[in-house]
Amino acid sequence: MNNRFSDTLKTIISSSRYPAMASLTSRLEHSVKPDALRSYLAEFVSTFFFVFAAVGSAMSSSEFSSSSTSWKMAIDAATDPSSLVAVAIASVLALSVAVYISANISGGHVNPAVTFGMAVGGRISVPMAIFYWISQLLGAVMACILLKVTTVSQHVPTHGISQEMTGFGASVLEGVMTFALVYTVYAAGDPRRGPLCAIGPLAIGFIAGANVLASGPYTGGSMNPACSFASALVGGGFRNQAVYWVGPLIGAALAGIFYDNVVSPAQVSGTADGVGV
Repeated sequence: MNNRFSDTLKTIISSSRYPAMASLTSRLEHSVKPDALRSYLAEFVSTFFFVFAAVGSAMSSSEFSSSSTSWKMAIDAATDPSSLVAVAIASVLALSVAVYISANISGGHVNPAVTFGMAVGGRISVPMAIFYWISQLLGAVMACILLKVTTVSQHVPTHGISQEMTGFGASVLEGVMTFALVYTVYAAGDPRRGPLCAIGPLAIGFIAGANVLASGPYTGGSMNPACSFASALVGGGFRNQAVYWVGPLIGAALAGIFYDNVVSPAQVSGTADGVGV
């Protein structure tokens, strides 16, 4: 009796009368397949590596800088330019490596904003995007916890905005930077580039590092909601946290729409659950 009911339900769902439900069921099934699970693990590991290096470099800079009196990642470039450069270089190296090691498995998002931009552009399904977010947030939190535990006396720095910035201005700045980052991700993963795709991870790392140099004194140059959330959770400071979600997500969505519909409208994605890098 139960088998008959189950078969009938599957027939109803897969019928042409319920195409949306059938599509959702298909996407949910795809999101728990072995390949998808490996993608989530790859995102967890790569995000862990990136956040460990990015937050760890900020902690090291504050430890060795006599002028640093704040536990924020917004570095005063006028009094401590070396720390700003150090954090930017760490971001370039860590993000390039994180994208490279996971690109062929999960697409190398390493960032909820990138995943959101890919979902808006139809490069990844919504169920998979949700699992990507969970994996990225867990990886970032675990990295910050490890830094907190192993350094004992060190405080985990959090992203914060400078006194000269408003919440709106900081959101716009983070949005513009994330737009540039996600646009680069789309361009780097364009299959028409051929062999040039091999340097995609490096290009992504470079734009992230450049943005850190440009905005470090004002917002800390996050562009990554997972990194901001994890450092705030472990560091104990959620002030202005919305800046690091609203701005990057809007910027990422606009980048995905702009690249796919204006700059490169003829580009064809591999699959609905594919990735851009």
